[in-house]
Amino acid sequence: MIAAKRNKDRAPTSPGELLREEVLPSLEISKAEFARRLGVSRQTLYDILDEKKPVTPQTAVRLGKLIGNGPFIWLSMQRNRDLWEAERTVDVSHIKTLQVA
Repeated sequence: MIAAKRNKDRAPTSPGELLREEVLPSLEISKAEFARRLGVSRQTLYDILDEKKPVTPQTAVRLGKLIGNGPFIWLSMQRNRDLWEAERTVDVSHIKTLQVA
């Protein structure tokens, strides 16, 4: 089986996007009810869904328990998105790579 190559210019899917576009619609649950069951404020959930706030480890644990797929997928998605963005915004041109003697 050959793995598909991802376009490196396209941002990895954020956890908020996945929740907003796939998870919540498939669960047929309101955002307010989802936030209540998750144990977070509606504003926190809306900020995650709008990709204004990241999924923290604490939120990942809650999401993993509520949805039943564990926290690692949520943290991995957030890490991949954060790293992708950092590689495009952090200027490292002045940092010289060290060489082993």
